[in-house]
Amino acid sequence: MQQQRRHTARRSASSTRRVLKRNVGIALAITATAAVLVSAPFASAGTGPTYRGSVVTDVTTVSKFDFAAGEIPENITANPDGSVTLSMLGSCAVCERTHGPELMRISASGQRTVLATGQVGEAISGNTRGSDGTVYYSVWAPGNAARNGVYKLLADGTPQRVAALSADSGPNGLAIDPAGRTLYIADSLKGIIWSFPASGGSPTPWLTDAALAPVPTEALPIGANGLRFHNGALWVSNFNKGTLLRVPVTGTGTAGPIHLVTGGLPNIDDLSFLTPWSDVVFAAQNGSSSNNGPDRVVVIYPNGTYKPVLTSADGLASPSATAVRGDRLYITDGGVPEPHAPKLQTARINLPALLAGAVH
Repeated sequence: MQQQRRHTARRSASSTRRVLKRNVGIALAITATAAVLVSAPFASAGTGPTYRGSVVTDVTTVSKFDFAAGEIPENITANPDGSVTLSMLGSCAVCERTHGPELMRISASGQRTVLATGQVGEAISGNTRGSDGTVYYSVWAPGNAARNGVYKLLADGTPQRVAALSADSGPNGLAIDPAGRTLYIADSLKGIIWSFPASGGSPTPWLTDAALAPVPTEALPIGANGLRFHNGALWVSNFNKGTLLRVPVTGTGTAGPIHLVTGGLPNIDDLSFLTPWSDVVFAAQNGSSSNNGPDRVVVIYPNGTYKPVLTSADGLASPSATAVRGDRLYITDGGVPEPHAPKLQTARINLPALLAGAVH
């Protein structure tokens, strides 16, 4: 069995290596082409126009994971060196809670490195990277105030908790400001975005609002979920309410008025942007995680219109997060529905089709 698993791992790493090597580096053409896709007045949410050409093509599975061993990808960060950092949820009902979560890096050559592990019964949910390269991640440890919170990896790889959250909090999406001084964490249970110094400190409620709260009657009551700091604002998804929100960060660091970017996207999970300057969003709809909605990736334009670009027909199975590097889109699939096929997918962003949707 061990020999078979080593062979499978080598084969998976080889496949990952071939695809990731092709995707290293930012395509300069994207910066120029996407410059027109900047912030626009926020309009009524809804499905965008139809047009010719697929926005996302050439979908490929670059890495497969072992669901029974708790390798259930939840979040992703695309790193400048061509690697990606993945949060793995760990044990689940099927696994009978025998496996702890992991924070994993997959290099551009396909090599896997476990950066940190959690305890059985916990989940590693969000992760992000500071401008200095420091890796931060959130640990959701239900009922355990001694473990619940946000951690960073020290220079020697040792985890250090930089923010403690109460035992009844649900730390999920994680974001950092461009200066690398302030971290933000989405509390999926309390409907709060907390902020705290990246160097460590007590979290303070940065924003508390009904728009961030979960729906208690849902089978999986999750409110504020995905979180990104982008273009002077925090962007946050509400899983139960199917909304994407934009919250400006004022000059004093406080929260400005909440803007509804779009709605009608049940089980919207984590998100990413086309470029650091464009407000075009690629968001995952993790429908099969709670049997409430489709498994899709949608592109959301700055005016609030959106269009599905990937579905379960493309192999999506509990898609939880997206990341963009150049013209490549990365998608994490948790593989919750049987036959349990968690994986990392990548696809090509078709810029002409993307722009065609924006100019109508």
